[in-house]
Amino acid sequence: MRIAVAADELTGIAGVLEAELSGRGHEVRLHGALVDGERADWARVSADAAQEVVDGAVDQAIVCCWTGTGAAIAANKVHGVRAALCADAVTAAGARRWNDANVLALSLRSTAQAELAEILDAWFATGPSEEADDRASIAHVAELEAEAS
Repeated sequence: MRIAVAADELTGIAGVLEAELSGRGHEVRLHGALVDGERADWARVSADAAQEVVDGAVDQAIVCCWTGTGAAIAANKVHGVRAALCADAVTAAGARRWNDANVLALSLRSTAQAELAEILDAWFATGPSEEADDRASIAHVAELEAEAS
């Protein structure tokens, strides 16, 4: 799988994300502080990674900032993105299953490396629900997004 990864600073899990994903066999495209000389403000790098998902350059993205909240907000401003801030594996699995999330937002401050592995395990092992009510909710979110455009 091709995954865009963005971080606004090199702290916490930022230093291990690329190795963790590459070790799982994913092709990783880096943004922000993860690239020497690249602009690293959270809003810009999170939106850039999210845009790669919409453009089809990558399959999914992981966006990070100090709390993860700003990264999630910025990513969700990109039309077609469903970013979820996940602090644990159960939330990550739910975001994939019930929300068909295509961007994972993480906190650089509070995500421990062991927890990162659990979150990624759940994220990649879980696919979107095929239940009619879940699909209808996801479709409704897309309708709301289209109305806002």
